Amino acid sequence: MILDSFSLKGKVAIVTGSNTGLGQGICRAYAEAGAKVVGVSRRPSTETEQLIGSENFYNVIADLSSCDVIPEVIEKTLARYGRIDILVNNAGIIKRQDSIEFSEENWDSVLNVNLKTVFFLTQAVAKQFIKQGGGGKIINIASMLSYQGGIRVPSYTASKSAIKGITMTLANEWASKGINVNAIAPGYMATNNTQQLRQDEERSADILARIPAGRWGTPADLEGAAVFLASSASDYVNGFTLAVDGGWLGR
Repeated sequence: MILDSFSLKGKVAIVTGSNTGLGQGICRAYAEAGAKVVGVSRRPSTETEQLIGSENFYNVIADLSSCDVIPEVIEKTLARYGRIDILVNNAGIIKRQDSIEFSEENWDSVLNVNLKTVFFLTQAVAKQFIKQGGGGKIINIASMLSYQGGIRVPSYTASKSAIKGITMTLANEWASKGINVNAIAPGYMATNNTQQLRQDEERSADILARIPAGRWGTPADLEGAAVFLASSASDYVNGFTLAVDGGWLGR
């Protein structure tokens, strides 16, 4: 049955940024699809665990602003579940400041979390996939700013443009090893990262006027795409960034 190919039963998924928003929604969707989920977050993912249940969710507390935590994430996941099948690089931060005044601190902090740690965590998980045999699934969370410039967010735009690029690069190198590397580019979602925009009535109205669906997205809107790219239904999908944007890019 075709629906069986969307099942994640018996799979183990690592999802970064698991305590709120899109990461929390993806964790819930994976658990519902049958996976065991390791959520990585700076603060305890208490609410996520309550939604999913401790039998299907394990929280690793780690600050992804540094690559130093990567071995711990891998080791704790293997100690708990014995393998890794899926990685979702969802954790990210954003700093807003006029580009003419943008600080080195704001640049480095965003690039460290959104790009550097993403690459090296992905590398570590890919090595585990190869050791295990059988391939695996890597899903990067890109952005509308993987396609566009944005305003007052130069480091975020740089990081998300690079995410789209390395998704293609890694797919080129790893597809032959059975490792699918793809990305999801969420549209304007009602999450912590967009709170400032949504509170600006004029800016929010401008954004909504551009979205054919006429609303901000929600974490639930991303869940189907996340399950598809993590499942065997996407085995021949490589290096693609899937926009889940209410039609924003088509406008």
